[in-house]
Amino acid sequence: MSDRPERVKRILGYLQRANKVLALAGAVIAVAAAAGGAWAAEPGEAAAGANVWGYLAAALAVGIGCIGAGHAVAVVGAASMGAVSERPELAGRALIFVGLAEGIAIYGLIVAVMILGRL
Repeated sequence: MSDRPERVKRILGYLQRANKVLALAGAVIAVAAAAGGAWAAEPGEAAAGANVWGYLAAALAVGIGCIGAGHAVAVVGAASMGAVSERPELAGRALIFVGLAEGIAIYGLIVAVMILGRL
C-alpha cells in the first residue's frame, strides 16, 4: 500500500499553515503601518487617527480571506485527492475546485486594495 494519501495530507496541511502565517503577517504589518501613521501625526491632526480604522479593516479583509482560503484548500484539496485516487481522470476538475477555493484569498486582497484606495 502506498503512503501517497499521507503525503498529500501532509502537503495540504503545510499549505493551510502557510496561508495562516501569511494572513497573520499581513495583519501585523497593516496594524503596524496604521499605528506608525497615527504616532507620526501632529497633535492637532485628527485625520491620521481616522486612517487607523481603514488600515485595520484592510488587514482584517486580507487576514480573514487568507485564513478562509487556507481552510477551504485543505478541505477541498483532501476531498479532491481522494477522488483522484479513485478516478484519475478527475484530476483536471479537482485542480479547478482547489483554484476556486484559493480565489477567496484574492477576493480579500481586492477588498483591501479598494479600502486602501478610499483612504
